[in-house]
Amino acid sequence: MAMASSASVVYHHQLQFPKTPHLSFQSQFRPLQRFPSSFSTSTTIPASSALLLDSDSSTQQVQAIEEDFFACPICYEPLIRKGPSGFNLSAIYRSGFKCKRCKKSYSSKDMYLDLTITTGLRDYTEIQPVRTELFRSPLVSFLYERGWRQNFSRSGFPGPDEEFNMAQEYFTSAKGGCLVDVSCGSGLFSRKFAKSGTYSGVVALDFSENMLRQCYDFIKKDDILLTTNLALVRADVSRLPFSSGSVDAVHAGAALHCWPSPSNAVAEIARVLRSGGVFVGTTFLRYTSSTPWFIRPFRERIAQTYSNLTEEEIEDLCKSCGLTNYSCKIQQSFIMFSAQKP
Repeated sequence: MAMASSASVVYHHQLQFPKTPHLSFQSQFRPLQRFPSSFSTSTTIPASSALLLDSDSSTQQVQAIEEDFFACPICYEPLIRKGPSGFNLSAIYRSGFKCKRCKKSYSSKDMYLDLTITTGLRDYTEIQPVRTELFRSPLVSFLYERGWRQNFSRSGFPGPDEEFNMAQEYFTSAKGGCLVDVSCGSGLFSRKFAKSGTYSGVVALDFSENMLRQCYDFIKKDDILLTTNLALVRADVSRLPFSSGSVDAVHAGAALHCWPSPSNAVAEIARVLRSGGVFVGTTFLRYTSSTPWFIRPFRERIAQTYSNLTEEEIEDLCKSCGLTNYSCKIQQSFIMFSAQKP
């Protein structure tokens, strides 16, 4: 949602990984010189998603997505589902979920499935960081795609269309699998991933109830999205409600700097990714190697409010969580980075 030690670089030319995303001729992105200019491409379809190759197995696709996919955010046990089959909004909305182990129940609200630990609590309240509460605001949720996100271009963000195309090239090896768009905000990229037809299922996940409601407002105006395998889920990025090794791809657009603990979040993303799964994220850098020394103290002050990291810190964080094949593209304060589960 548009809601930290540097490590030495080791090249793994023998590992297959999607090639570095293509950039338009007009793009001002500069690849870091210490990384190879390209990677060998891999179009391996995950074993769990091989059903997509058979045009007569649409029912099996849905069953494969549904079975043991959602998990309890408390004990990570797969949830028992009662209700109509299907991974679309309507089917999930009419379904109830219950944990096999702790017996906690989860249900849908306003077309999104609430899989937070605090769901259903009556008396307990939890104070969230200011930046978290900001994006739970109805006004910010409404404005996000109506002017807020467009201002990111001032910091070097190339725009949703090019960012989506770049991410899609990183996700080449995840075609046919299930993608989770964490901190999805109003679903700007979730909707693009779902409409691309590339994935067997897409989960638009955010902690903000109002962002998810705004996402649904956009979806209900599109008949295609209403029948697509697209689920809206409220969850905490540091406590993802998925079984370990069950997700083929995770996307986090303009999100990492908003997370209360980026390390906890990336560790969770690494946990839920299956072997070969890909994590792609974009964020605002605190500063780059080209940032003048006299500007850096001001950027450090900003980092006290948001978790703006340096490129070296992002790479170190991904590696410390067991992810490999790190790669990135940088333009001004914008970075798109990618890493893979071994």
